[in-house]
Amino acid sequence: MNVINYEYSDTGLINWAHQIEVAGYSGWGDALNGSVGGSAISSGSCTTNNSSFPTQGLSPLQSWRIGESLFDTTATAPGAVGNCTTTWQLTFSTPGYTPGEMTYPTANVRCDNATAGNPNTGCVVPWYPAPAYYSQAANPGLANHVVQAQASGLPGGTFAAPLTRTTSDAITNSNRTQACGDAPSITGLSCDEYPLASTYQGLSAGGTRRTFAGCNFNLPSQTGPTGVSVCMIAAGDNSSQGGIMSQFYRAQRVLDGDPFRVLVVA
Repeated sequence: MNVINYEYSDTGLINWAHQIEVAGYSGWGDALNGSVGGSAISSGSCTTNNSSFPTQGLSPLQSWRIGESLFDTTATAPGAVGNCTTTWQLTFSTPGYTPGEMTYPTANVRCDNATAGNPNTGCVVPWYPAPAYYSQAANPGLANHVVQAQASGLPGGTFAAPLTRTTSDAITNSNRTQACGDAPSITGLSCDEYPLASTYQGLSAGGTRRTFAGCNFNLPSQTGPTGVSVCMIAAGDNSSQGGIMSQFYRAQRVLDGDPFRVLVVA
């Protein structure tokens, strides 16, 4: 048999779905007279809204039997964060035989009403590193710096380890000061650091600074996954970056310790 077990949620809704699909791909004898049905349960900061998987035959083979369940989070109070585990319990039965049971749990959903700037409750898959996008066309200086920094081995790109957000002002300020505290004063430019100051991968975590040609820093050009890159870029690009990240953290409900990526697009 093939079993597909999956959930889907929305960053702006208090409920989500857990679906399961079952299809036999080969069999013989009395098994072809079997049937499957089930129900879903939940544990954690959630309640089961409804579940539906009526008992139905497994034949004909290579055709899907689908169950769907809906759940509501209870993490709706201001500041609340809640995780939920949902489980499909399936029963396989054939006349004349003892039924068999299988469970298919998932623990992928976190809901919160604790995202800064977002007054509503919503749900995400917290281990998934959602991407923040920087545009070459809109912010060329910022995008070029990130491309060079990631190419030098720093995390956050498509095939590298993700970045993780910090909401600690102390860590953010320390990262920023260590990276850009001695930045040169150049009209129209400001200091950009990568990884971002609002991550646990900043200089507070160790490492040294690196830079690239045209960045106006007298620092070595290094490689490796630790440390930060600094570059003087157009002040407008740096200002745009702050807006991009604030909107991204809010829209994707990126909380402290959550992974994310930074990707450069045309």
